[in-house]
Amino acid sequence: MSLATLAAKARSALLTTFGRESEGLAQAPGRVNLIGEHTDYNDGFVLPCAIDRGCVVAWAARDDAQVRVVAVDSAGQTDRFPLDIDIQAHNAPPWALYVRGMARELLLRHGLPATGADLAIAGDVPAGAGLSSSAALELAVGHALLGAAGRTLDATTLAQAAQRAENGFVGCRCGIMDQLVSARGVADHALLIDCRSLAVQPIALPADTTLLIAHSRVRRGLVDSAYNERRATCEAAQQTLGVPALRDAALTDVMQGGLDPTTLRRVRHVVTENHRTNEAAAALARGDLHAMGALMAESHASMRDDFDITVPAIDRLAALMHAAIGGDGGARMTGGGFGGCVVALLPTERAAAVRHAVDTGYRSPEGAPALLFECRASAGAGLFTV
Repeated sequence: MSLATLAAKARSALLTTFGRESEGLAQAPGRVNLIGEHTDYNDGFVLPCAIDRGCVVAWAARDDAQVRVVAVDSAGQTDRFPLDIDIQAHNAPPWALYVRGMARELLLRHGLPATGADLAIAGDVPAGAGLSSSAALELAVGHALLGAAGRTLDATTLAQAAQRAENGFVGCRCGIMDQLVSARGVADHALLIDCRSLAVQPIALPADTTLLIAHSRVRRGLVDSAYNERRATCEAAQQTLGVPALRDAALTDVMQGGLDPTTLRRVRHVVTENHRTNEAAAALARGDLHAMGALMAESHASMRDDFDITVPAIDRLAALMHAAIGGDGGARMTGGGFGGCVVALLPTERAAAVRHAVDTGYRSPEGAPALLFECRASAGAGLFTV
């Protein structure tokens, strides 16, 4: 769905629900991660792309301290909360927690005035698919609230505010990857992100390649899943190994560090995944899809066997896509795990064959086919006009 279409939906909802004409538009993309899973909160490296699916918010400023919000894609549900008293989570629908959390962060840390706004949200990132619909929502809402107040923040600072909102208000202890790539994406590029320094290196995707995403129809929820447990295990292992973060752990020290078998496997994934991510960035930069595909396969095996975050349906889908691609390119689970999507990077000439293989060879546990869509690497979040 184009930004223009999403903008039209959001503007219409703002007018229909609140009787307000839009004064501005904000957008933020979802993301797909090519490699580097559960490394961001361990101060490691990730290699995501912002994608051409995302969230659009139409906004109109108010002259009081109220925020009113309507979510087009949640059956037109609404929420309302004040900015002049401490923002709380009670009585909010789940999607509105991200809106309230973002507003609270901007108020408490970044000088957002309590002047209020009416917001209408429309998006086309499937929720629970591992494509960061939450980060897209946070960043688009952040830009809309700032726009309504006549304020701006630099992209990295806004991404950090969004991460704190998700960690502290929503309750998912995610790392910075999702918010940072949504904030700072570069069209037709992946971003190698150093999650300690927040340095970003754009890497051009090779010409004549396709990003193909397959939604397994196995929906996941990071707050309710074992995501937070995985992070707690990593933090405990970091203390046991005596390192500032698992990024700093050497594999030999991990294997000899006295960790219990389950924790050892978790940590081994993080340490080897950091190495794979840097190798993948180098392979992508030189256009080596063969090496990139091998690294993606290794990453999926590590997520399956060491970090225990895949599910059988995802394993089948990734293997099917990888086999259909052949030697140049690869496929792996993307996102926090326990369902969601598989991402494939492949020569464009192979895309039809891979689509056919998935259409004929995969069904979800409930018997549904995968949802397939091709994506382009897109630019990051901001205000826009149509």
